[in-house]
Amino acid sequence: MKISTREIAGTAVFAALVVVFDYALKYSNLKLPFPWNTDLKFDFTGVPIVSAFLIFGLIPGALTSIIASVAIAARSGNVIGASMKGLAEFSTILGMAVGMKIVSKFKGATMFAFGILLRVLVMVAANFLLVYVGVLSFRTYAEIPVIYALLLGAFNAIAGIICISLGYLIYEAVKRRARALLAKAKDETKETAR
Repeated sequence: MKISTREIAGTAVFAALVVVFDYALKYSNLKLPFPWNTDLKFDFTGVPIVSAFLIFGLIPGALTSIIASVAIAARSGNVIGASMKGLAEFSTILGMAVGMKIVSKFKGATMFAFGILLRVLVMVAANFLLVYVGVLSFRTYAEIPVIYALLLGAFNAIAGIICISLGYLIYEAVKRRARALLAKAKDETKETAR
């Protein structure tokens, strides 16, 4: 599968935005803690990843997600947390891609629903796997794993809604202002896929 120069440039721009958002939010203390588990924090690093996916496709979105993980790991030294962030954002765009392929009539709503659903399922499973392996602990909710799963699900659903909504708004703004550019990029993508 070939990636066009436009897709590479777009991926680089959105990856740079991910890094800027991550550093800016971290050092300005603007990450919002989830009220019922303050270890979980809302941020906007997923917005450029969703935008990259909507504008350029799944591969550029996935590459932007990987770059986000690497940047977070480099900044924080927390490889597990960075990997979990990358997994959360990638599962969101993968779910969106699946939703777009499955349903043709209500693409927007299906894309949102599948993106959020896959993110919640993947992140709850990944967290429980890390707890089972011993990398993470339930800490606050040690005796109540069902509540822990519900809290993880609620956090990831809200984070997914934020990232998809804002990423979609950026996509719509770009689409309105650059219809010709997007059409040309899609034509090149179709030609390289053949």
